[in-house]
Amino acid sequence: MNYRMIRTSMTLDPATLEAMDALAKKWSVSKAEVMRRAVRRLKEEAEQDSRKPTPLQALEWLQGGGGLPAKAGAELRKAVKAERKAKRYWWQA
Repeated sequence: MNYRMIRTSMTLDPATLEAMDALAKKWSVSKAEVMRRAVRRLKEEAEQDSRKPTPLQALEWLQGGGGLPAKAGAELRKAVKAERKAKRYWWQA
């Protein structure tokens, strides 16, 4: 990739700096590359989180059938009722 680099500075606590050094050695890259990778990954995760429905939206979707067509839902309901009715327990044998 062709990046246009902009020099910046930041203050990090010792634990974060040690972690960054360890990752840079493990991956054989610079500390700047470790930071770039971390920021890209966090941005991707944040974008995925923003696309997830809220719990209320998920509940409304499920209560609305969860994408299951009405005919398929009725067939499933019928099959489940038949299965439950046919089920025999050990004390019923």
